[in-house]
Amino acid sequence: MGPVLHSISTTAVVAEFILGNLSNGLIVLNNCIDWINKRELSPVDQILIILAISRVTLLWETIFIWVKTQSISFITREELKILVFCCILSSHFSLWLATALSIFYLLRIANFSWQIFLYLKWRVNQLIVGVLLGSLAFLLANLMQMSITLEEKLNQYGRNTTVNSMERDFTLLSELILFNMTMFSVIPFSLALVSFLLLIFSLWKHLQKMQLNSRGHGDPSTKAHRNAMKIIVSFLLLYATYFLSLLIAWISEKHRSELVHIICMITGLMYPSTHSLILILGNSKLKQTFLLILRHLGCRLKGQNIPTT
Repeated sequence: MGPVLHSISTTAVVAEFILGNLSNGLIVLNNCIDWINKRELSPVDQILIILAISRVTLLWETIFIWVKTQSISFITREELKILVFCCILSSHFSLWLATALSIFYLLRIANFSWQIFLYLKWRVNQLIVGVLLGSLAFLLANLMQMSITLEEKLNQYGRNTTVNSMERDFTLLSELILFNMTMFSVIPFSLALVSFLLLIFSLWKHLQKMQLNSRGHGDPSTKAHRNAMKIIVSFLLLYATYFLSLLIAWISEKHRSELVHIICMITGLMYPSTHSLILILGNSKLKQTFLLILRHLGCRLKGQNIPTT
Protein backbone atom coordinates (compact mmCIF):
# COMPACT_ATOMS: atom_id res chain seq x y z
CA MET A 1 0.00 0.00 0.00
CA GLY A 2 1.33 3.44 -0.94
CA PRO A 3 2.24 6.06 1.67
CA VAL A 4 -0.56 8.41 0.58
CA LEU A 5 -3.25 5.74 0.96
CA HIS A 6 -1.74 4.68 4.27
CA SER A 7 -1.88 8.28 5.55
CA ILE A 8 -5.50 8.71 4.41
CA SER A 9 -6.61 5.45 6.01
CA THR A 10 -4.77 6.23 9.26
CA THR A 11 -6.34 9.70 9.38
CA ALA A 12 -9.83 8.24 8.82
CA VAL A 13 -9.36 5.58 11.53
CA VAL A 14 -8.01 8.11 14.05
CA ALA A 15 -10.81 10.59 13.23
CA GLU A 16 -13.50 7.95 13.81
CA PHE A 17 -11.75 6.83 16.98
CA ILE A 18 -11.68 10.39 18.35
CA LEU A 19 -15.29 11.05 17.29
CA GLY A 20 -16.45 7.85 18.99
CA ASN A 21 -14.62 8.57 22.23
CA LEU A 22 -15.84 12.17 22.37
CA SER A 23 -19.48 11.36 21.57
CA ASN A 24 -19.64 8.40 23.95
CA GLY A 25 -17.71 10.34 26.57
CA LEU A 26 -20.23 13.18 26.30
CA ILE A 27 -23.10 10.73 26.88
CA VAL A 28 -21.44 9.28 30.00
CA LEU A 29 -20.27 12.61 31.44
CA ASN A 30 -23.53 14.49 30.87
CA ASN A 31 -25.69 11.74 32.37
CA CYS A 32 -23.35 11.21 35.32
CA ILE A 33 -23.44 14.95 36.14
CA ASP A 34 -27.23 14.82 35.85
CA TRP A 35 -27.24 11.81 38.16
CA ILE A 36 -25.17 13.61 40.79
CA ASN A 37 -27.31 16.77 40.63
CA LYS A 38 -30.74 15.12 40.63
CA ARG A 39 -29.83 12.00 42.65
CA GLU A 40 -31.81 9.90 40.15
CA LEU A 41 -31.45 8.66 36.60
CA SER A 42 -34.13 7.66 34.11
CA PRO A 43 -34.06 4.15 32.58
CA VAL A 44 -33.09 5.60 29.17
CA ASP A 45 -30.14 7.48 30.67
CA GLN A 46 -28.99 4.35 32.51
CA ILE A 47 -29.06 2.39 29.26
CA LEU A 48 -27.21 5.19 27.44
CA ILE A 49 -24.40 5.28 30.03
CA ILE A 50 -23.67 1.54 29.87
CA LEU A 51 -24.12 1.55 26.08
CA ALA A 52 -21.60 4.38 25.71
CA ILE A 53 -19.06 2.60 27.96
CA SER A 54 -19.40 -0.62 25.96
CA ARG A 55 -18.84 1.27 22.71
CA VAL A 56 -15.76 3.04 24.04
CA THR A 57 -14.39 -0.40 24.93
CA LEU A 58 -15.26 -1.65 21.45
CA LEU A 59 -13.46 1.30 19.88
CA TRP A 60 -10.28 0.68 21.87
CA GLU A 61 -10.36 -3.02 21.01
CA THR A 62 -10.73 -2.19 17.31
CA ILE A 63 -7.83 0.25 17.47
CA PHE A 64 -5.72 -2.36 19.26
CA ILE A 65 -6.43 -4.82 16.43
CA TRP A 66 -5.61 -2.09 13.90
CA VAL A 67 -2.26 -1.34 15.56
CA LYS A 68 -1.40 -5.04 15.79
CA THR A 69 -2.13 -5.62 12.10
CA GLN A 70 -0.03 -2.58 11.15
CA SER A 71 2.98 -3.63 13.22
CA ILE A 72 5.29 -6.57 12.78
CA SER A 73 4.74 -8.32 16.08
CA PHE A 74 3.43 -11.53 17.51
CA ILE A 75 0.42 -12.05 19.69
CA THR A 76 0.49 -14.74 22.33
CA ARG A 77 -2.24 -17.31 22.79
CA GLU A 78 -3.25 -15.71 26.09
CA GLU A 79 -3.42 -12.24 24.53
CA LEU A 80 -5.60 -13.61 21.75
CA LYS A 81 -7.95 -15.25 24.26
CA ILE A 82 -8.25 -12.05 26.30
CA LEU A 83 -8.89 -10.01 23.14
CA VAL A 84 -11.57 -12.40 21.90
CA PHE A 85 -13.43 -12.48 25.22
CA CYS A 86 -13.21 -8.69 25.59
CA CYS A 87 -14.65 -8.30 22.08
CA ILE A 88 -17.49 -10.67 23.00
CA LEU A 89 -18.36 -8.70 26.15
CA SER A 90 -18.29 -5.26 24.53
CA SER A 91 -20.15 -6.44 21.40
CA HIS A 92 -22.76 -8.22 23.52
CA PHE A 93 -23.60 -5.22 25.71
CA SER A 94 -23.42 -2.78 22.80
CA LEU A 95 -25.90 -4.85 20.80
CA TRP A 96 -28.32 -5.80 23.58
CA LEU A 97 -28.42 -2.33 25.15
CA ALA A 98 -29.18 -0.78 21.75
CA THR A 99 -31.91 -3.38 21.32
CA ALA A 100 -33.32 -2.58 24.78
CA LEU A 101 -33.32 1.09 23.81
CA SER A 102 -35.28 0.26 20.65
CA ILE A 103 -37.86 -1.69 22.66
CA PHE A 104 -38.12 1.16 25.16
CA TYR A 105 -38.78 3.70 22.39
CA LEU A 106 -41.40 1.42 20.86
CA LEU A 107 -43.35 0.93 24.09
CA ARG A 108 -43.15 4.58 25.13
CA ILE A 109 -44.00 6.14 21.75
CA ALA A 110 -46.15 3.71 19.76
CA ASN A 111 -49.92 3.62 20.24
CA PHE A 112 -51.67 0.26 19.90
CA SER A 113 -54.84 -1.02 21.53
CA TRP A 114 -53.60 -4.61 21.70
CA GLN A 115 -53.95 -6.09 25.16
CA ILE A 116 -50.44 -7.56 25.22
CA PHE A 117 -48.94 -4.27 24.03
CA LEU A 118 -50.73 -2.30 26.75
CA TYR A 119 -49.63 -4.87 29.33
CA LEU A 120 -45.97 -4.47 28.28
CA LYS A 121 -46.31 -0.69 27.98
CA TRP A 122 -47.40 -0.42 31.61
CA ARG A 123 -44.45 -2.58 32.67
CA VAL A 124 -41.80 -1.21 30.33
CA ASN A 125 -39.11 -0.78 33.02
CA GLN A 126 -39.54 -4.34 34.28
CA LEU A 127 -39.50 -5.61 30.70
CA ILE A 128 -36.22 -3.85 29.91
CA VAL A 129 -34.61 -5.24 33.06
CA GLY A 130 -35.91 -8.70 32.14
CA VAL A 131 -34.54 -8.42 28.59
CA LEU A 132 -31.09 -7.40 29.85
CA LEU A 133 -31.02 -10.10 32.52
CA GLY A 134 -32.15 -12.67 29.95
CA SER A 135 -29.35 -11.55 27.66
CA LEU A 136 -26.86 -12.64 30.33
CA ALA A 137 -27.93 -16.24 29.68
CA PHE A 138 -26.98 -15.75 26.01
CA LEU A 139 -23.70 -14.17 27.13
CA LEU A 140 -22.85 -17.16 29.32
CA ALA A 141 -23.67 -19.61 26.52
CA ASN A 142 -21.68 -17.41 24.14
CA LEU A 143 -18.59 -17.43 26.35
CA MET A 144 -18.76 -21.18 26.86
CA GLN A 145 -19.19 -21.84 23.13
CA MET A 146 -16.40 -19.43 22.24
CA SER A 147 -14.04 -20.99 24.77
CA ILE A 148 -14.50 -24.41 23.15
CA THR A 149 -14.24 -23.03 19.61
CA LEU A 150 -11.17 -20.96 20.44
CA GLU A 151 -9.32 -23.96 21.86
CA GLU A 152 -10.18 -26.00 18.76
CA LYS A 153 -8.95 -23.24 16.45
CA LEU A 154 -5.75 -22.68 18.40
CA ASN A 155 -5.01 -26.40 18.34
CA GLN A 156 -4.96 -26.19 14.56
CA TYR A 157 -1.84 -24.01 14.90
CA GLY A 158 -0.17 -26.41 17.29
CA ARG A 159 0.90 -25.84 20.85
CA ASN A 160 3.24 -22.90 20.14
CA THR A 161 3.22 -19.97 22.58
CA THR A 162 2.61 -17.54 19.73
CA VAL A 163 0.50 -17.71 16.63
CA ASN A 164 2.82 -17.96 13.65
CA SER A 165 1.95 -14.70 11.84
CA MET A 166 -0.19 -11.60 12.13
CA GLU A 167 -2.15 -12.69 9.06
CA ARG A 168 -3.19 -15.83 10.91
CA ASP A 169 -3.88 -13.78 14.04
CA PHE A 170 -6.28 -11.48 12.25
CA THR A 171 -7.88 -14.26 10.22
CA LEU A 172 -8.52 -16.29 13.36
CA LEU A 173 -9.80 -13.26 15.29
CA SER A 174 -12.13 -12.21 12.45
CA GLU A 175 -13.40 -15.76 12.06
CA LEU A 176 -14.16 -16.10 15.78
CA ILE A 177 -15.91 -12.71 16.07
CA LEU A 178 -17.86 -13.37 12.88
CA PHE A 179 -18.95 -16.78 14.18
CA ASN A 180 -19.94 -15.15 17.45
CA MET A 181 -22.02 -12.46 15.74
CA THR A 182 -23.72 -14.93 13.43
CA MET A 183 -24.72 -17.24 16.27
CA PHE A 184 -25.76 -14.78 18.95
CA SER A 185 -26.84 -11.58 17.17
CA VAL A 186 -29.93 -12.91 15.41
CA ILE A 187 -32.33 -12.50 18.35
CA PRO A 188 -31.41 -8.92 19.46
CA PHE A 189 -31.13 -7.70 15.86
CA SER A 190 -34.55 -9.23 15.08
CA LEU A 191 -36.09 -7.57 18.15
CA ALA A 192 -34.74 -4.18 17.07
CA LEU A 193 -36.01 -4.77 13.53
CA VAL A 194 -39.49 -5.70 14.80
CA SER A 195 -39.49 -2.56 16.99
CA PHE A 196 -38.69 -0.45 13.94
CA LEU A 197 -41.43 -2.07 11.83
CA LEU A 198 -44.01 -1.63 14.60
CA LEU A 199 -43.03 2.04 14.94
CA ILE A 200 -43.60 2.49 11.19
CA PHE A 201 -47.02 0.86 11.52
CA SER A 202 -47.85 3.01 14.56
CA LEU A 203 -46.78 6.18 12.73
CA TRP A 204 -48.87 5.21 9.69
CA LYS A 205 -51.95 4.71 11.88
CA HIS A 206 -51.27 7.99 13.67
CA LEU A 207 -50.93 9.93 10.40
CA GLN A 208 -54.16 8.44 9.11
CA LYS A 209 -55.90 9.58 12.27
CA MET A 210 -54.41 13.05 11.91
CA GLN A 211 -55.66 13.30 8.32
CA LEU A 212 -59.18 12.33 9.37
CA ASN A 213 -59.06 15.09 11.98
CA SER A 214 -57.64 17.56 9.38
CA ARG A 215 -54.55 18.25 11.47
CA GLY A 216 -50.96 18.68 10.34
CA HIS A 217 -48.02 16.30 10.70
CA GLY A 218 -46.02 18.50 13.05
CA ASP A 219 -47.56 17.28 16.30
CA PRO A 220 -45.33 15.96 19.14
CA SER A 221 -46.35 12.32 18.60
CA THR A 222 -45.33 12.38 14.93
CA LYS A 223 -42.00 14.00 15.80
CA ALA A 224 -41.37 11.42 18.53
CA HIS A 225 -42.14 8.57 16.11
CA ARG A 226 -39.78 9.92 13.47
CA ASN A 227 -37.01 10.63 15.95
CA ALA A 228 -37.18 7.11 17.39
CA MET A 229 -37.29 5.60 13.90
CA LYS A 230 -34.17 7.53 12.89
CA ILE A 231 -32.29 6.20 15.94
CA ILE A 232 -33.40 2.59 15.41
CA VAL A 233 -32.91 2.47 11.63
CA SER A 234 -29.44 4.04 11.97
CA PHE A 235 -28.57 1.35 14.53
CA LEU A 236 -29.83 -1.42 12.22
CA LEU A 237 -27.97 -0.10 9.18
CA LEU A 238 -24.73 0.61 11.04
CA TYR A 239 -24.73 -2.75 12.80
CA ALA A 240 -25.42 -4.51 9.49
CA THR A 241 -22.52 -2.54 7.99
CA TYR A 242 -20.31 -3.56 10.93
CA PHE A 243 -21.21 -7.21 10.39
CA LEU A 244 -20.60 -7.02 6.63
CA SER A 245 -17.25 -5.27 7.16
CA LEU A 246 -16.10 -8.15 9.36
CA LEU A 247 -17.36 -10.68 6.83
CA ILE A 248 -15.62 -8.98 3.90
CA ALA A 249 -12.43 -8.48 5.95
CA TRP A 250 -12.36 -12.19 6.78
CA ILE A 251 -12.87 -13.13 3.10
CA SER A 252 -10.25 -10.61 1.94
CA GLU A 253 -7.63 -12.17 4.23
CA LYS A 254 -7.69 -15.27 2.04
CA HIS A 255 -6.91 -13.06 -0.98
CA ARG A 256 -4.49 -10.86 1.01
CA SER A 257 -6.21 -7.64 -0.07
CA GLU A 258 -4.86 -4.95 2.24
CA LEU A 259 -6.98 -2.20 0.66
CA VAL A 260 -10.20 -4.09 1.31
CA HIS A 261 -9.09 -4.76 4.87
CA ILE A 262 -8.52 -1.02 5.45
CA ILE A 263 -11.89 -0.07 3.97
CA CYS A 264 -13.57 -2.66 6.19
CA MET A 265 -11.79 -1.30 9.26
CA ILE A 266 -12.92 2.27 8.50
CA THR A 267 -16.47 1.11 7.75
CA GLY A 268 -16.66 -1.04 10.89
CA LEU A 269 -15.66 1.87 13.14
CA MET A 270 -18.72 3.81 11.97
CA TYR A 271 -20.99 1.62 14.11
CA PRO A 272 -19.65 2.42 17.62
CA SER A 273 -18.79 6.04 16.78
CA THR A 274 -21.45 7.43 14.43
CA HIS A 275 -24.50 5.89 16.09
CA SER A 276 -23.56 7.46 19.41
CA LEU A 277 -23.52 10.87 17.70
CA ILE A 278 -27.00 10.11 16.30
CA LEU A 279 -28.15 9.22 19.82
CA ILE A 280 -26.91 12.61 21.03
CA LEU A 281 -28.74 14.48 18.27
CA GLY A 282 -31.91 12.47 18.98
CA ASN A 283 -31.90 13.25 22.71
CA SER A 284 -32.99 16.81 23.58
CA LYS A 285 -30.88 17.02 26.75
CA LEU A 286 -27.72 15.63 25.13
CA LYS A 287 -28.28 17.69 21.99
CA GLN A 288 -28.54 20.88 24.05
CA THR A 289 -25.24 20.09 25.81
CA PHE A 290 -23.61 19.19 22.49
CA LEU A 291 -24.70 22.46 20.84
CA LEU A 292 -23.61 24.42 23.90
CA ILE A 293 -20.12 22.90 23.67
CA LEU A 294 -19.93 23.66 19.94
CA ARG A 295 -21.06 27.24 20.55
CA HIS A 296 -18.48 27.65 23.29
CA LEU A 297 -15.70 26.26 21.08
CA GLY A 298 -16.83 28.50 18.21
CA CYS A 299 -16.66 31.57 20.45
CA ARG A 300 -13.17 30.62 21.65
CA LEU A 301 -11.93 30.12 18.08
CA LYS A 302 -13.40 33.44 16.99
CA GLY A 303 -11.80 35.13 19.99
CA GLN A 304 -8.40 33.70 19.06
CA ASN A 305 -8.73 34.95 15.49
CA ILE A 306 -9.50 38.53 16.54
CA PRO A 307 -6.22 40.52 16.33
CA THR A 308 -5.26 42.40 19.46
CA THR A 309 -4.50 46.10 19.23
